[in-house]
Amino acid sequence: MADAPELPAGTDPEHVLVMETTRGEVVFALRADIAPGHAERMKLLAREQFYDDVPFHRVIEGFMAQTGDGQFGNGTGGSKHPDLKAEFSKERFKRGIVGMARAGNPHSANSQFFIMFEDGDFLNGQYTVVGEVLSGMDVIDKLKRGEPPRDPDRIIRMQVAADMK
Repeated sequence: MADAPELPAGTDPEHVLVMETTRGEVVFALRADIAPGHAERMKLLAREQFYDDVPFHRVIEGFMAQTGDGQFGNGTGGSKHPDLKAEFSKERFKRGIVGMARAGNPHSANSQFFIMFEDGDFLNGQYTVVGEVLSGMDVIDKLKRGEPPRDPDRIIRMQVAADMK
């Protein structure tokens, strides 16, 4: 991943993450307007290289692909940073939405996130919408399925677009 991706007009590269995976590149815009704490956390973790070489540990056909456990890689871990207060919004969970994973407590999101394959209105108002895929949904669609998948696909590297040359 050498060059910063071409972004839609008006898109702030400071609020875009570029995720290189074993299947290709995915670019998503962070929604700092509705989830500023979560957006800042994802940028911080990307800059700390926390997401590099992390598996997609839960990939469910017709639902979503989850990753971001840079501690254990199996969905039980988080980062060294404290859990985040929920930032629920009126944004719908539809195909391409990036949401923050959490435990039972609404204020337990930390580092893990998921990308929706299909609409999931049952998640609306229950999880924080932190972003939306700008390009690369075809890459997400190719991820190996499973909980966990056998020999899972991985994030090779994740960067803030503004940091890329």
